[in-house]
Amino acid sequence: MFVVKTQILENYGAHCEDGKFSSGNAYWKFKGGNEYIVSDVTRASDAMAFVAAKFSENNISFKEFPSEVMTWQEWQNELMGVDEGYREFLCEQAIACSPIKQMEAA
Repeated sequence: MFVVKTQILENYGAHCEDGKFSSGNAYWKFKGGNEYIVSDVTRASDAMAFVAAKFSENNISFKEFPSEVMTWQEWQNELMGVDEGYREFLCEQAIACSPIKQMEAA
């Protein structure tokens, strides 16, 4: 099992203008991201590719893309370094997914 973290970018320039670089209206800001717990894969690259294919977004106002992948155990170790309330929040917000279960649901 792997955990894939994503990065989100929001284009504030697309809220009131066209948001394009060519017109000088792009104003991208880093936002948070999501953590996807990917089961039913055996390689980190497969987990990252699945999240990219299933959950990435790329438009004039919003982008979400994979930025990091780690094993389940590495994620658990990382969580031990944060306070308990934040750790609970991260675990509750994590999105469980699987390419196998995705195919079964289709």
